[in-house]
Amino acid sequence: MSEQLKFIVEQLNKDPFKKNFNLITFDSLEPMQLLQILNDVLAEVDPKQAIDIREEMPEQTAKRMFTLLGMLKYRPPGNLSEASSFRQGLVTGSKPVVHPVLHWLLMRIPELKKRAYLARFLMKLEVPAEFLQDEVIADTYHQYEELVEGFKGYHKECEQLKTSGFSAAEIRRDISAMEEEKDQLIKRVERLKKRVESVSNHQHMLELARQLRVEKEREESLVHQKQEQKNQLFQAEQRLQRSQLQLKDLRQAAADAKPESLMKRLEEEIKFNTYMVTDKLPKELENKKRTVQYLQKVAAEPAMGQAELGELEDKIREINMQINQLIEKRMMRNDPMDDKLSLFRQQASIIARKKEAKAEELQEAREELAGCEKDLNQKNSQARDLDGTEVIRGEEFKRFVVKLRSKGTVFKKKRQEIADLRAEYGILQRTEEILKQRHEAVQQQLQSIEAKKGISGYSDTQEELERVSAIKSELDEMKGRTLDDMSEMVKKLNSVIVEKKSALAPVIKELRPLRQQCQELTQEYEEKKAQYDSCAAGLESNRSKLEQEVRALREETGQEESRYHYINCMTEIINMQMERAADEMKAYVSPDPQERRKAIREQYMKNITEQESLGKKLRETQKAVRESHGPNMKQVKMWRDLEQLMECKRQCFLRAQSQASIGQVIQEGGEDRLVL
Repeated sequence: MSEQLKFIVEQLNKDPFKKNFNLITFDSLEPMQLLQILNDVLAEVDPKQAIDIREEMPEQTAKRMFTLLGMLKYRPPGNLSEASSFRQGLVTGSKPVVHPVLHWLLMRIPELKKRAYLARFLMKLEVPAEFLQDEVIADTYHQYEELVEGFKGYHKECEQLKTSGFSAAEIRRDISAMEEEKDQLIKRVERLKKRVESVSNHQHMLELARQLRVEKEREESLVHQKQEQKNQLFQAEQRLQRSQLQLKDLRQAAADAKPESLMKRLEEEIKFNTYMVTDKLPKELENKKRTVQYLQKVAAEPAMGQAELGELEDKIREINMQINQLIEKRMMRNDPMDDKLSLFRQQASIIARKKEAKAEELQEAREELAGCEKDLNQKNSQARDLDGTEVIRGEEFKRFVVKLRSKGTVFKKKRQEIADLRAEYGILQRTEEILKQRHEAVQQQLQSIEAKKGISGYSDTQEELERVSAIKSELDEMKGRTLDDMSEMVKKLNSVIVEKKSALAPVIKELRPLRQQCQELTQEYEEKKAQYDSCAAGLESNRSKLEQEVRALREETGQEESRYHYINCMTEIINMQMERAADEMKAYVSPDPQERRKAIREQYMKNITEQESLGKKLRETQKAVRESHGPNMKQVKMWRDLEQLMECKRQCFLRAQSQASIGQVIQEGGEDRLVL
C-alpha cells in the first residue's frame, strides 16, 4: 500500500498536475479534495471531465465517473458482492476505493487517452429495435455505422503514418520550399513574357513552342511505348521458346510412353487433384476464413492493457487445466467398446495425417519441379544469348554421351601408350648412362696403356684426324654441290630475264606516254594545291577574325544582361523603399492614433524617449555613487583594519594557548599526547 501511495504522489507532483504533495499531506486530504484530484486525473484522460465537483450534484459526479471508468474498462478489485460497496466508496470519496483507481489511471495515462478518444467515436448508440422499423431512422443508423467504419480506417491510416517516420515539420518545410520555387517560377515566367512581348510574332512563336513541347512529350511517350512493346515482344519470345521446349518434351514423352502408362499417370493426377479440391483445399480455406474472422474480431475490439492480457492468460490457463482434467476422467472410465473405437479412430487419424503429409510433400515436389523447370528455361535462354547454341537434350544428349565414351576409351589407350613410351624412354636413358660410364672406363684404360707405352695422346690425335678428314670430305662434297647449284641457278636466271624482257617490251611502250601524262598531271596538281592553300589561309584568317568578333559580342551581351538584371533589381528595391516611405508618410499624417503608432518615426521617438529616461536614471545613479564613494572607501578601510586586528588577536590567543599547554598531557580522539 505504501508503494502505491508513493507512486501516486510522484505522478501527481509531475507534469501536468504539479500538486506538490508528500505522503503525509496526500494521506490527510479530505474526501471532497480526493474526489477533486480523481476528477482532475480523469480530466487529463478526457478533457470533457474538467469540472469543479463543488458545482455539481454528487449523484451526477458519481454517474459521470462510473460511465467514464466503464468506458475505460476499469474493473474494481473483489467479486460482484463488493460492487455496491465500490460505488458507495466512490460517492463518499473513500481512500481504499479512490487510491486503487488513481494508481490504475496514473499507470496508463497515454493508453487511456487514446482509448477515451476512440470511445467517443466507436461507442455505438443503442437504438431500440422498434425504432429501427422506421426507414429514415434505419437509414440514418446505417450511415452512422458506415461513418464509424470509415473512422476506423482513417484512424489506422493515421497510426501507420505516425509510425512510418514522416514528420509534419519536414512536410511543412517541403511545402514552403515548393511555394517559394513556385513564386520564383511565376516571376521568371512574367519576366520572360515581358521580354518576349517586344518580339514580333511572339504569339505565333509561343504557339510553335507549345506544339514543339507537345510533340516532344508525344515522342517520349512513343519511345516509352516502343520500349514496353520491345519488352513484351521479348517476353512473348521467351514464352514461345518455353512453350516449344515443353511441346518438344511432351512429344518425346509421348513417343517413348505407352497408352497404358499415360492413362495410369492421368488417373493418378485426377485422384490427387480430386483429393486437393474436395478434402485439403476446403479445410485450408475454412481455417483461413476462421483466422480472418478472428483477426477482424480482434481488430474491432479496443486495445487492451497489460492487466487485461494477464487476466486473459489466467483464464486460458484455467481452461487448459479443465480440459486436461476432462481428458484424464475420460481415460479412467476404461470402456472396452470405447477402447476399440478409439483404436480405430487413432488408426484413421494416423492414416489421414499421413495422407495429408504425403499430399503436402507431393505439392511441394510439384512446386519445386516447376521452379526447377523455370530455372532451366532461364539458363537455356541465357546460354542461347551468350553463344547462340541450344542446350542439347534427349537423343542428342545420348549420342553426345556415346561419343564422349568412345573418346574416353581412345584417351585411355593413348594415355597407356604414352605411359609405355615414358617407361621405354627411362630405360633408354639408363642404358645411355651405362654406356657412357663404360666408354669413360675404356678411355681411362686406353690412356693408361698409352702412358705405359710412351705414346700419350695418340688416341685423341687419331680421333681428331679422323674428325678433320670427315669434315674436309663433307666440305668438298658441299663445294661441288654448291658450284653445280650456282651454275644451274645462273642458267635459270638468264632464261627468266629473257622471258621477262620479251613480256615487258609492250608494257614499256604503253608506259612511256603514261609517264608524260603523269608529269603533266603532277604539275597541274601542284598549281591547284598552291591555290587551295592560299584560299584556305585567307578563309582561316577571316574565320578567326569572325570568332574573335563573336566572342567579344557575347561578352558584351553577357555584361549588358548582368547590367540589365542589376538595374531591374535596383529598380525593385527603390520601388519597395518608395512604397515604405509612402506608407510611413500615410501613417504619420493619418488622424487615427493607432495608425500613427505603427509609424517608424513614432517607434523611434518612443525608443529615444525611453533611452533618454534610462540615461537620466543612470546619471543619477552615477552621481549617487560618486557622492558615497569617499565614505564607503573609509568604511572599507576601517573594516580591513578591524579584520587585521581580529586576526592579530587570534594569533596571540593561539600562541598563548600553545605556550600554556607545554608539558601537559592532551587527550584527543582516544589518544594521549605529551606536549614538551
